[in-house]
Amino acid sequence: MVSALIRRIVEFCSRHAWLVFIVYLLLAIVSIFVTSKKLDITTDTTKMFSTKMPWKQRSDWMGKNFPNREGILVAIIEAKIPEERELSAEILVNQLNQDKKHFYFASSPENNPFLVKNGLMFLDPPVLDQTLNTIIRAQPFLSSLAADTSARGLFDTLGMVVEGIKENQVDLEQYKNELNGFAKTLEKASQRDFEPFSWEKSLSGELSSLAGRYQIVVAKPKMDLTSLQPSGEAVASLKKAISSISYVQRGDVKIHITGDAKINDEEFSTVMDGMVLGLFASFVLVAGWLFLAVKTWRIILPILYVLLIGLILTTGFASIAVGTLNLISVSFAILFVSIAVDFAIQFSVRFRGQDIQADDNTNKRQSTLLALSKTGYDTGHQIFTASVAAAAGFLAFTPTNFVGVKQLGLIAGTGMIIALICTLTLLPAMLTILQPKIVQAMAGFPRLKSVDNKFRHYRWYILAVYAVIAVIGIFFLVDQKVSFDADPFHTKDTHSEGMKALQLLMNDPNTNPYTADVMAKSPEEAKKLVDQIGQLSSVQNVIWLGSFVPEDQKIKIPMIRDAASVLLNTLSNTSIKSRPSALELRQSMQKMLDKLNSVQNILTSDSPLERIRLALQKIVSMSDNDLMKINDDLVRFLGFQLHHLEIMLTPSAVSLTDVPKDLANEYRTKDGLYRIEIYPKGTNLDNEQIATFVKQIRSVAPEAAGTSVDIIESANTVVHAFIIAAVMAIITLAIIIFIALRRILDMCLVLMPLILSGLMTIIVIVLIDQPLNFANIITLPLLLGVGVSFNIYFVMNWREGLSNPLSSPTARAVLFSALTTGTAFGSLAASAHPGTASMGLLLLISLGCTLVATLIFVPALLPKRDIDRE
Repeated sequence: MVSALIRRIVEFCSRHAWLVFIVYLLLAIVSIFVTSKKLDITTDTTKMFSTKMPWKQRSDWMGKNFPNREGILVAIIEAKIPEERELSAEILVNQLNQDKKHFYFASSPENNPFLVKNGLMFLDPPVLDQTLNTIIRAQPFLSSLAADTSARGLFDTLGMVVEGIKENQVDLEQYKNELNGFAKTLEKASQRDFEPFSWEKSLSGELSSLAGRYQIVVAKPKMDLTSLQPSGEAVASLKKAISSISYVQRGDVKIHITGDAKINDEEFSTVMDGMVLGLFASFVLVAGWLFLAVKTWRIILPILYVLLIGLILTTGFASIAVGTLNLISVSFAILFVSIAVDFAIQFSVRFRGQDIQADDNTNKRQSTLLALSKTGYDTGHQIFTASVAAAAGFLAFTPTNFVGVKQLGLIAGTGMIIALICTLTLLPAMLTILQPKIVQAMAGFPRLKSVDNKFRHYRWYILAVYAVIAVIGIFFLVDQKVSFDADPFHTKDTHSEGMKALQLLMNDPNTNPYTADVMAKSPEEAKKLVDQIGQLSSVQNVIWLGSFVPEDQKIKIPMIRDAASVLLNTLSNTSIKSRPSALELRQSMQKMLDKLNSVQNILTSDSPLERIRLALQKIVSMSDNDLMKINDDLVRFLGFQLHHLEIMLTPSAVSLTDVPKDLANEYRTKDGLYRIEIYPKGTNLDNEQIATFVKQIRSVAPEAAGTSVDIIESANTVVHAFIIAAVMAIITLAIIIFIALRRILDMCLVLMPLILSGLMTIIVIVLIDQPLNFANIITLPLLLGVGVSFNIYFVMNWREGLSNPLSSPTARAVLFSALTTGTAFGSLAASAHPGTASMGLLLLISLGCTLVATLIFVPALLPKRDIDRE
């Protein structure tokens, strides 16, 4: 009945070819219009999972209550001199906050006035005592420098040190670190390698290195959701602001841009470039393979046109059904071309092999109509069964919580039905219009009959080899040799600007993105959780609102006030000398050099004062411009640091209510819940380390959220979804194939190669150590779609009496279908996007295993029939 119905459909469309052509053209125009209005694409991997799951609900709740943590741009400021980082951050924040067109806000946590003012109180008492003593010892020198913030004042101050050495009143060892830094700057200057002197390093010593090499500026961009790169204008404005900073212009400071807004834009561009390139390459190379398969443009053109129209209609359906594609569902286009071309090739090759010839042009159309009718009857039911089975394989993924593959399953499954309809209606119409010749000799591979015979002769050996392969595949599967890499960063282009910058943060445990979040109802509960979590072996650091309230304030504030009583009058000097002239600088340097020469005999060769003396011998003879340059480099940041020191010496008691709103909003919700942010130990964590970290956190706080939790939960969700979907797909396929073939044996003959190709794929990916991820996981539904189609054709032809499958037209169609599909996958494997490339690679592996199972295992599996229809 199905064959007869399909023949009538093919005959109707062939007789009304131009009408069918026009109808499909109109449908394509409508579909393009709908797509342009409704279809959107997101690269946000967090949107690939159902919001019904508890972990996803917690993740979304965190995003809603702390919106400033998502959709942001991050500028990473890198410089050797800490003051250059701080001042660059300050300049950048001011510029971005003035740019209301592109940004909601910008901030730099390290430059927060609250944290600057109370900076000393965050030191442990012993460290604070040591730091304050160092500053107090420098009080005489600070007094002199505060009155004359120039190299003249600096050399006058150093002259006091030399005088103290003469009188044995100064312990040079106390100032060794500071003097070494000063000596290094002068040595470079003497070689005309000018570099600013860091007073922060001089005054705070090793404490300045605790903040790391980078300073961060966080900005919330205003997104243009109508653009293909929503944060594109904001990034351009950010780059313009960065380029205007003088430190950046001189090359002293480098600023890298990252953040999820930046990375998502870049990933969208990379993914789309890969998909568009892959799709274009697919059509071009498919045309080449089609030429080898059917040898005439009169068939190639209809197949390509059918693929194009089918793809446009499927895209229109996707626009209506899902609206927004993600990084997985966007690959439906490649899948459609890969599988739909199989239906068209099967129909065209069988059409090409019909035993009908036209003697002249008068009956050529009639011959074409008759050949199409017979093709529809002979192969229509096979294409129908294959397409329905492929659609069922895809649609089996729609009930899962993995929205990425759920969308892909819905779109690709419906696409198979659209491909079926187009193949049985539009393709006959196009063939009627172009009327290609029918050449039976090209239908199959007659020379492969001997290979068919050998496969049958050695069939038990072949089946034994495949049985061993199946056992190995099952072992790898049961033993969980196949790993799933749920880290979304591993599927992104590591060469993109945003990912290169993010790698800098990944290498620093203080900015590690693999964090976890825990919520507490009260400060008391939060403090208790912080204490418990801080004891876990995998935890590096824990931050909550209380982290901004210094401990031991009753001890620290008096210590700082005692130091302030000695230092504040010194720092607040109002009679500051004017900038010196080059002559005054030269005289001051010469005076300093004379003093150093007078103590040369008591200075060791590695003494910082000896290094300073040798450097000054060269510097005093340098040009006036060079001397002024050295002056500027030596004291450029002196006033800045003296002002900071003055601020830090005036702290006040701090409680939770004193934490400024911009900081408090990051760690407390409007309804009074407290967020605890947890950083793991180590950098560039692998999946096992992330899993250990999450497991330990959950032992204390079972309802933890955050990036690390999302990674682990998403992996569990994906694996569970694919197990369920695979079982459902195989059961559904078995039912459909049984209904079509009505024999359990024949159903098994279709499913066995399908399962075997899956096990072979598992073996290969384990051997090459290729983990599954968000992108390449689509291999399973594609394996079902392609594999079931290939196997159905052979088994149904075998049922009809075909005993030499490799020499048949079906083998020719399967081979060239695989070649066209492999071409599409190959273009994906060459993509610059790691996720897309891994998808292409795994699809190629899967296709290769499917083809090997179909062309070797199936011919050996099918026993010779008594009736040979060939």
